[in-house]
Amino acid sequence: EPCPFNAKCTCGVGPYMEADSQYIVNCTDSGFTDTSVLQHVPNETEVLIFTGNSIPELPWNVLGNFNAYEKLRVIDMSNNKIREIRGKSYHRVSNVRRLILNHNDLSISSRNGTNHHHPRVFSNFVDLMELHLTNAFADNTPEDLATDLHDIFVNSNLTQLTKLHLEQNEITGFRDRQVFCDLPKLMDLHLGDNMLKGLNFDINCLKHLRFLDLERIKSLNKSLMIDLRGNHFLCDCKIADLYGWLQKTQVQVREKEMLRCHRGIPESNGGEPIIELRQIQCAPRMEASINSGVQHRATTIVLGTLTVILFALLAMVVYMNRLLIKYHFAPILDTVSRKVQYTNISKQEDQEMDV
Repeated sequence: EPCPFNAKCTCGVGPYMEADSQYIVNCTDSGFTDTSVLQHVPNETEVLIFTGNSIPELPWNVLGNFNAYEKLRVIDMSNNKIREIRGKSYHRVSNVRRLILNHNDLSISSRNGTNHHHPRVFSNFVDLMELHLTNAFADNTPEDLATDLHDIFVNSNLTQLTKLHLEQNEITGFRDRQVFCDLPKLMDLHLGDNMLKGLNFDINCLKHLRFLDLERIKSLNKSLMIDLRGNHFLCDCKIADLYGWLQKTQVQVREKEMLRCHRGIPESNGGEPIIELRQIQCAPRMEASINSGVQHRATTIVLGTLTVILFALLAMVVYMNRLLIKYHFAPILDTVSRKVQYTNISKQEDQEMDV
């Protein structure tokens, strides 16, 4: 299918992120001022990049009403000066895994007589795993941004979301401690470059949380207190980052001196306070197992090669001395043959006598 964008976009198979071969439609810095062209996106599209344009408002059914877009996995609409996304803007996006709306001017609140708050704005992204909203909201966004976000999380039913980016949005805090609790599979939460005055949100409800980004939040000063008690720390080489952070952080860590290793490598680290560790090591088993396997394979290859060479040399020696071997072994073979014949004749005579 030809690329239907009057040479303003590119269409075709190419690499994108972790995938080597994706069908990509790329409309970067194409000068579009509305989204009508997106109704003609080829049905086989897997990655849609529509960035660097000027689209103040996303209307209903941005991708049209006809194609199912069953292969579409990524939508990137960054840096488009988007101010409003209608509640039904995104349709036929049930298979999209990553939505990127970075660097826009979004308003999701109701103010000055204008309603920009559409709680179900992402409700059609039923399989969405990554939502990128870095610097996505308008400057001077009111403090209830976090509340409006929570309302969207609840009503959009983002139950498959594992990664959420909210960096650079001037967020000062979260009035509702349960703001992220309606994202049950959330694993990575990025809040760096905001204006948070504390970590006033509940993470106990995030059972799968593995990464919390608080990079470059200047307001997290000495008044912040973190409680790390009750964790079973394994003090091997992976504890090095935490050890270094505990030594230099200005954040108050409750009873820092009492944080102890549950187990450790070497074993003598078990029960020791983390900030007093003097030696840490990595677990040797995996490396030893790998080395052992490599050595075993190498030994097998060498022995196999030597065996083949030995048989080849032996065959060569036999071939080169075949006449001499035949001369020495011919009398022996002749004698054995005669004995065999004599034995067979004797057995036949015995059988005839029995009859």
